[in-house]
Amino acid sequence: MFVSKKMFLTKGVGRSKEKLTSFELALRDAGIAHFNIVRVSSIFPPGCKIIPKKEGLKYLRAGEVVFTVLSENSTNEPHRLIAASTGIAIPSRPDRHGYLSEHHSFGETEDKAGDYAEDLAAQMLATILGIEFDPDKSYDERKEVWKISGEFYKTINITQTAVGDKNGIWTTVVSAAVLIP
Repeated sequence: MFVSKKMFLTKGVGRSKEKLTSFELALRDAGIAHFNIVRVSSIFPPGCKIIPKKEGLKYLRAGEVVFTVLSENSTNEPHRLIAASTGIAIPSRPDRHGYLSEHHSFGETEDKAGDYAEDLAAQMLATILGIEFDPDKSYDERKEVWKISGEFYKTINITQTAVGDKNGIWTTVVSAAVLIP
C-alpha cells in the first residue's frame, strides 16, 4: 500500500510559441519536468507532512513516476492574466485525511485564486467532517466557522499567476503538490 508521508509544493511559469513547450518550461521552472508525472485526485494523506521543495527533490530521481496534484492554465492572448492554484485543507487530527483542490482561472490575482483554491479544499473537508456551513457566505466567514469547530489544522495554497505574453506566444502556469513515496 502506498500512502505518502511527505509532500512538497511548487509552481512555475513557461513561455513558448508552442503550447506544449510552454507547459514543459513551466514544469522546468517548478523543478519537476524531469519526472513522469501522474495526476491524482485530491486527498491529503493522513499524517502527511509538507516539506520544502529542496528537501523533497532529494527523495526523487529523474524518470521516476511521481504522483502529483497539478493545476495548470495557459493562454496565447496578449496581456491576459492567468492563474493556477493548489489549495490544501489539513484536519487537526493527523489520523484523518484532508483535501487538495486544483483551481485555474482567468483574470484573478494570486491572492484571489489562492483563497478560492483553499476554500474549495476546505469545503470538501468540512463536508466529510460534518461541519455545517453556508456556501453562500464569504470565504472569511466560513473560515471562522471552521476555525471555531476545532477540526481544521490549517488551510494553505500555492498559486502561480502570469500575464499573457504581449506578442501572443503561449504562457503557461502550473502549481503542484508532489507526493513522495
